[in-house]
Amino acid sequence: MSHTAHIPSHRKPRRSASKLALRAGVAGGVLSTIAVAGAAGPAHAEPVTETIEMPTLGSLGTDLASAVSASAEASQQEALDQSLMAQENAALQKAAQEAKKAKAEADRKAAAERAEKARAEAEAKAERERAEAAERAARAEARAQLATTSASTSDDDGSSDSSRSTTSRSDGSDSSDSSNGGSSASEEETTQAPASGSAAAIVSFARAQVGDAYVSGGTGPNSWDCSGLVQAAYRAAGIDLPRISYQQSSMGTSVSLSDLQPGDILYWGSRSGSYHVAVYVGGGMYVGAQNSSTGVVERSLDWDPPSGAVRIL
Repeated sequence: MSHTAHIPSHRKPRRSASKLALRAGVAGGVLSTIAVAGAAGPAHAEPVTETIEMPTLGSLGTDLASAVSASAEASQQEALDQSLMAQENAALQKAAQEAKKAKAEADRKAAAERAEKARAEAEAKAERERAEAAERAARAEARAQLATTSASTSDDDGSSDSSRSTTSRSDGSDSSDSSNGGSSASEEETTQAPASGSAAAIVSFARAQVGDAYVSGGTGPNSWDCSGLVQAAYRAAGIDLPRISYQQSSMGTSVSLSDLQPGDILYWGSRSGSYHVAVYVGGGMYVGAQNSSTGVVERSLDWDPPSGAVRIL
């Protein structure tokens, strides 16, 4: 190490080239101004006593620092604004996602509620249909029993009347009594006997459906088409029939419309090409699923005369 290393230097610190140039420029400008003023003034002009205040390097540094500070503040403010904008965009995206999720959940709940409501309505409808079917079956059974009882009573009354008529004639009743007895017998022969057995079951079932709706292709229990009703009525008596009207009218034997019995099948059109069928229920009446306007009705043969009839029983 040099023995002069710790001795402070007596040299003046070097000034930077920029500072030297600045000071030289300022000094040169001042001297030029003084020279011009001296040349233009009178020979005996008084010496200038005013001094010109020159800008100092300290004030220039302060202005530069202020500018740098202002620029830094502007940059910081811009960065803050960008950060706030990014936060707002993120908040908006999050809100949109939450709203979408909430809507999806609401739609799911609504769909579940609709499905539950539809299931409840289907169960209620099925329960009503079961109740109606049970009620119709009970009515059909009651009618069948009533028809059987009426047939039995009619047979008993006919036997008693016949017996009384025979006794009267054997006792030598007058001709007027014989004439009256003959008239009564004739009336009984022309009066159609009530349905019994399978025919009674067919008639009772058909009448129990009066008021039901007509639906093309309907086979019950609350809506029918013509052949669906006839097929179901015969099934109630334990007899299987084809499903289509022309197939039904092609079965059994053809009978005259003047010799109808309860349970006969009436048809409209040709026997092998019928387009409508119904069940004859006696007393000049029939039950059929007519159309969507009337549904299942009981009508007189005169209301819509059939083309023919067949007997299955």
